[in-house]
Amino acid sequence: MPDLRYGRLLLRAIERSDLPVFLRFLSDPEVVENLGAPVFPTNMEDEERWYESMLRKPLHEHPLAICIESPDTGTWKLIGNSAFHHIDPIARHAELGLLIGDKNEWNKGYGTEAMQAMQWLGFTELNLNRLYLKVFAENKGGIRAYEKAGFVHEGRLRQERFHKGVYGDSLIMSILKEEWEELQKEKKGQV
Repeated sequence: MPDLRYGRLLLRAIERSDLPVFLRFLSDPEVVENLGAPVFPTNMEDEERWYESMLRKPLHEHPLAICIESPDTGTWKLIGNSAFHHIDPIARHAELGLLIGDKNEWNKGYGTEAMQAMQWLGFTELNLNRLYLKVFAENKGGIRAYEKAGFVHEGRLRQERFHKGVYGDSLIMSILKEEWEELQKEKKGQV
């Protein structure tokens, strides 16, 4: 797939040279707080193993690097990634994952734009009918970004997460292709 420009974002394939940036993201406890992964130290060897295993997956399951253009230099800066998981070709649905790892770029709408770009890919290129995600109930910024991207609340997984000695809930959110198409029509009507 060629690089995808969407709004202020560039989505592209992850390169081996990106791994030090991802390692920096994953070494920050505040960044990994909402990923759902165990909070254990990671190193470059771990990132290399992850990268090699990712390359063995089908292309449509590869995470995409999320980049923004630097206004000063015009170069593209890596700020995170997004991916389709658990793609079901019969029921035509997939789970979405998102990481905005550059904390300097939080609360600027990039998560919402990344979700909109992934919706476009999922619905137009992968012919999916439903995209869903899980988000921790206390992740207010993530929930707000997903709602802005058109995701609706489907349910709550009670005490699904254990973190820092406390059980917490996760929310299930989704968007259907027909809902996404309606949002696209509304956007065109605003222009």
